[in-house]
Amino acid sequence: MSGTAEQKMQFLYALRSKGVTDKRVLTAMEEIDRGEFVRGGLFADRAYEDMPLPIACGQTISQPSVVGLMTQALNVRPRDKVLEVGTGSGYQAAILSKLARRVYTVERHRRLVKEAQRHFDRLDLTNVTAILGDGSHGLPEQAPFDRILVTAAAEDTPGPLLAQLREGGIMVLPVGQSDTVQSLIRVTRTPHGFEYDELRPVRFVPLVEGLGQE
Repeated sequence: MSGTAEQKMQFLYALRSKGVTDKRVLTAMEEIDRGEFVRGGLFADRAYEDMPLPIACGQTISQPSVVGLMTQALNVRPRDKVLEVGTGSGYQAAILSKLARRVYTVERHRRLVKEAQRHFDRLDLTNVTAILGDGSHGLPEQAPFDRILVTAAAEDTPGPLLAQLREGGIMVLPVGQSDTVQSLIRVTRTPHGFEYDELRPVRFVPLVEGLGQE
């Protein structure tokens, strides 16, 4: 992580103080520089603050503590194949790439896919692939997945994503109406169906079907 040593220390302190305690997650978030993903923007100087920031196409890069808590809840193991729905800046996928064997990230905005892939190439993250597509349908050709992370809020858990989750797999996603506070949910697929855990209130952009205009 670039930025000053003090910024770096404060960044990690903010994560821990919000409940991100998993050492592997903290190490991944220390290795992946959030500043890389907001470079050149109006808010580049706020990259190490614990706040969401606007990016292109009307999207946001999530608050680091929320990224950390979602990643921690996902409990990614080194051999896992992970699907992320909603690439955005690519920051979350880059962190997942440090924890998983393989990461596929789907985004409906072509511009964001290209920019994210450039970040991955520059950081030499060879196990993550950004794909243009409608993430609400998942990625059937690569299913099943050990872990699925959704970074946009659906009104209900999308059926296609549940179907693409391996038995024993975990999905973490925000659920709720787009104009109210949503709940972060963890879904675990068991031999008998799905178990749901409500983790915390969050606020995300809505999960939208179809491809974007740019």
